[in-house]
Formats: sequence, C-alpha cells, structure tokens
Amino acid sequence: MYDATYKIVIFGDAGCGKTTLTQRYLTNLFKSDTTMTIGVDFEVKNQEVDGKKVKLQIWDFGGEERFRFLLPTYVRGASGGLFMYDVTNYSSIAHIDDWLMAIKLEIETAFPIVVIGGKCDLADNREVSSQEGMKIAKSRNLEAFIECSSKSGINVEESFDTLTRLMLQKSDFT
Repeated sequence: MYDATYKIVIFGDAGCGKTTLTQRYLTNLFKSDTTMTIGVDFEVKNQEVDGKKVKLQIWDFGGEERFRFLLPTYVRGASGGLFMYDVTNYSSIAHIDDWLMAIKLEIETAFPIVVIGGKCDLADNREVSSQEGMKIAKSRNLEAFIECSSKSGINVEESFDTLTRLMLQKSDFT
C-alpha cells in the first residue's frame, strides 16, 4: 500500500544525462554506454521519503528536438518534473524556456520542477557555474536546484527525493 503514486517527467536536451540519471537512481549503477532515448522511456520505482511510501512513475523523454512534440501528450497527469541540463554544455540550459513552454501548454495546475545540473564530476569542462544554474532556476520560479553526477552517484537520490518531498507537500501529506 502506497501513501502516494506520482507520475514525474524528466526532460531536457539530448545527451545531458537523463537516462543515465534514471538508471543510476533505479539500479545504483553507472552505465556510460546508454543509447539515445527514442520518444519516451517509462520506469517505476518504489521509495520511502519522510516515512511515506511513494511509487514514482518515471517518464524519461528523448531530448532531440524531433521528439519534443511528444512531451505535451505525455506530461498530462504528471505531478512533478526534473529539468536536466549538462553543466559542460551551456546550450542545454539555454533551452530551458523552450522546454518549460512545452510543458506549460499542457498542464492545468502548476507542478514542482527541480532543475538538475548533470555531469558535475566533469569540473574541468564546466560551462555553467552552480551560481548561474541556481540563478536561472530562481528566475523561472522553479522550486529547487541540484547538481549531480550519475557517474559518481553524487546527489542522484537527493534529486528524486527533493522532487518527491515537493510533491508530497503539494498533496498536503506533510
């Protein structure tokens, strides 16, 4: 028996690490050889956050622009989202408004979105500072900002836990 079941969407440009993040979260393993997501992938994870049993239905969207038209259809019924960008690729965060517009076209009530800066282990190749990522998230009134590394595992669980807490708060479970 679950206290809540939530549909979440993970979206952002191709190659920013959405599938790798999802796989690390599900299996605690890092796979560097993931293939490009065609359309959308669907996964389920049961977890406990703050004493609440939660089932997460995770929808991982292909980041290529040719798949963006699918996003409005699949975002229906979602309770929260993770916008992911690659800290080593500035253009991946520069497209945040395009992604947010695609989501907001379809949702009737605003849901929490956490901005995730992926690949933070690649500090030598960084193009987006933590401060800039945080500033962009705040300027769009998004609920949280986290940097993570699927390779090292840093903040992977925290990314999903933060979103889950926000959804629980919105559902008045806290």
